[in-house]
Amino acid sequence: MTDSALPTTSREWRQISRPVGWPKLEDFELAEAEIRQPGPGEVLVRNAYVSVDPYMRGRMSAAKSYVAPFELGKAMQGGAVGEVVASNAEGIAAGDHVLHFGGWREYATFDAKQAVKVDPEAAPLSTYLGVLGMTGLTAYAGLLRTASFKEGDSVFVSGAAGAVGGQVGQIAKLKGASRVIGSAGSDDKVKLLVEEYGFDAAFNYKSGPVSEQLREAAPDGVDVYFDNVGGDHLEAAIGSLNLHGRIAVCGMISVYNNTEAAPGPKNLARLIATRGRIEGLLVGDHYDLQPQFVEEVGGWVRSGELKYRETVVEGVENTFEAFLGVLRGDNTGKMIVKI
Repeated sequence: MTDSALPTTSREWRQISRPVGWPKLEDFELAEAEIRQPGPGEVLVRNAYVSVDPYMRGRMSAAKSYVAPFELGKAMQGGAVGEVVASNAEGIAAGDHVLHFGGWREYATFDAKQAVKVDPEAAPLSTYLGVLGMTGLTAYAGLLRTASFKEGDSVFVSGAAGAVGGQVGQIAKLKGASRVIGSAGSDDKVKLLVEEYGFDAAFNYKSGPVSEQLREAAPDGVDVYFDNVGGDHLEAAIGSLNLHGRIAVCGMISVYNNTEAAPGPKNLARLIATRGRIEGLLVGDHYDLQPQFVEEVGGWVRSGELKYRETVVEGVENTFEAFLGVLRGDNTGKMIVKI
């Protein structure tokens, strides 16, 4: 049941104070913890990859939200995938690979009911944190269900070179969008969107006003806007929204580190004329789509029709810096830490 060659301690990240504005290293610590052998119904997993995601910034605050804050002084949490090295649970054995939520650490012991078995032969382990994981399902459910995408729609995606955005645009193309436009934060990312991901147009939001660049890229307006950024992107999308247009709000990374409330779009009244709809999106509401998502998107990944990128940072000690990289937009595709 146990591996005698296992180390006795594991490194884990803990939050020790609540950051104001941008998170700083002194708000966190990389600590050593004793590796706990699994009790009844539990498994011990050696993490291979852990995920860092924008939503984690919200968990660092004590403000009431849709997910509980990280507990100060305790190991942080996040998506992770790894190998079971000891099991005291039926249905999961040492040597199995599982997806779970005990990230930000090298080893994790937890209730086996919180583990989902994955097949490293069917797809690389890291993809279960990205293109075939939570970010992928977010893109799939957000576009097809929240934004009510239909064939022939024109789609605008902000943060389109990120893990969610890149997948949204490609799914829209595969499902028959008339035009897909993306915004990104560098000319290299813009090139990736058009040349590799198949977007019809893309622009660097740092090169000029978003509203002007969007009107040029989508002269006939947009039917769907998938929002990962908020701020001037949301205002621009409302300005270009067609009749009965839909906006799915997945994230607003532009305001996550603000210490004062950001001003809202100045053109919300335009939703009256367009009969437009804005709806928030949380992936946890859509896990019923998981089997359909894995089957359809897994097929596209295997066939090469859907492409993905990963930005991989090595070492658990670099997890916090990788997280800051996500907030800065350093990543292309999914940001993952290889433990």
